[in-house]
Amino acid sequence: MSSKLAPPISPTLRRPPRLTWWKRWLLLLTVPYLGTFIMLASFQRSLIYHPFAARSLPANQSVFGTGRTHDVTARTEDNLDLRGWLVLAKGHTASTDEQFQAELAEGRPVVLYFGGNAANRTYRLLEVQVLTEAGADVLIFDYRGYGDSPGEPSEEGLARDARAAWHFATELKKIESRRIVLYGESLGGGVAVRLASELSLNKTPPAGIILRSTFSSLTDAASLHFPFIPVRWMLIDRFTSDQRIRDVTCPLLQFHGTSDTIVPIQLGQKLFAAAPEKSSTGVAKTFLKLPQADHNDVLETSRPEVSKAIREFLPMAVPPESP
Repeated sequence: MSSKLAPPISPTLRRPPRLTWWKRWLLLLTVPYLGTFIMLASFQRSLIYHPFAARSLPANQSVFGTGRTHDVTARTEDNLDLRGWLVLAKGHTASTDEQFQAELAEGRPVVLYFGGNAANRTYRLLEVQVLTEAGADVLIFDYRGYGDSPGEPSEEGLARDARAAWHFATELKKIESRRIVLYGESLGGGVAVRLASELSLNKTPPAGIILRSTFSSLTDAASLHFPFIPVRWMLIDRFTSDQRIRDVTCPLLQFHGTSDTIVPIQLGQKLFAAAPEKSSTGVAKTFLKLPQADHNDVLETSRPEVSKAIREFLPMAVPPESP
């Protein structure tokens, strides 16, 4: 018998199988898609919120002047100080805190303004002008992270900001809820609808709600802009206004540009369809189509129509007091 050891058996080296053409295409498509999905999921709030921060935005930066504009601050439940302005209705002025408080007690409608997802309150002066020309005082605060308000924006954070603004108006400034009209622009429509829903369920509804160029939900809007991304699975902040508006019991005025390329009008119509037909006081809801308007040029293209609708709506929401 031979004492020679058999040579070790070497493993056979095999070339990895070549990818078929369809697998190559699938890989080429999947990798960028997954990269895009991860990027959108990770940075979604920076895609939703576009605040313009400022060190300070005092009332003298308002075009209405200090005689009509007053600096105000609202404290949130998580201890942030939101900065804002009180702008008196056209034809009314004040120079001291006491005079501003006296003006607020005159019984006029007070509009609590909730802006869109970008910039800060200095970019809303044209709409504030329309509201004050219609005879309303306006309270406008910057959300957390916007303007000179501290913090970082999120859906829950903006809901806290809205409640802080309402508390400031009703508790600190002693404005009756029956005089306060909520105004929500674009993303601010989601903020306003949520607040109106919470207040209605609490049996303390606002006098009315005005919605401009807003959506049924943020997931609906995002799905239109990113049709190949499963945004309904990944979105953290959803602003489900179409579900919440069912509980809103106050009068509703809504207007929307038919050429809106950011929030298409069908999303506004979907929200409107979900709202009750009439308020608890019997006022029918109203939807105004603006044939010339896109998303950001509503007043530039349709100011007369918008002004007329607001002038007609405010007395229905806040009936004049009997002498």
